[in-house]
Amino acid sequence: MTIDEAFKNDLRQTLQDAREALLWKLDDLSEYDARRPLTPTATNLLGLVKHLTGAEALYFGTVFQRPCPAPPLWIMGEAEPNADLWATPDESRERIVTDYRRVCAHADATIEALPLDTLGELPGSGGKTLTLHRVLTHMIGETHRHVGHADIVRELIDGATGQRRDGTNMAPGEEGWWTEHWERVERAARDVSS
Repeated sequence: MTIDEAFKNDLRQTLQDAREALLWKLDDLSEYDARRPLTPTATNLLGLVKHLTGAEALYFGTVFQRPCPAPPLWIMGEAEPNADLWATPDESRERIVTDYRRVCAHADATIEALPLDTLGELPGSGGKTLTLHRVLTHMIGETHRHVGHADIVRELIDGATGQRRDGTNMAPGEEGWWTEHWERVERAARDVSS
């Protein structure tokens, strides 16, 4: 394996880690909890998956002329603003997750097939070109950003935290410890603001 191949594999694995963290946030949730908005801007778990489906299809498909059918991003085409950030009643969780996995497999095939210095063109950008390397780093950042949103949303739903199903990567502490910690942080914030 060349250094470039090893580097590309590391980038792809970093992206895959974020993809897996995102999907586990849906585990064991009701349909309502997977869809309900928990921020003033309506951030919800299933919408985050739907959004990243479109983003991966755009960046790893359209940019490199390897189209992959996926829901349109709100910034492209005729979709209403934020159409990709929530699930309508007729869009099943199973379908959205299946689409995400299919688009990720298509993205992985693009990553496998092309060298990191391959140029693609971002549609609607007036000819802006991007390398596969740049697209990979962008999607790693984009996916991890939304996994952070998913972390918070899932914690608000049922208290589940962590990066992986099998390890929370959180400081050890039982519910009482976390309650005391929360109160300590709240007191510190109030002390500074008074």
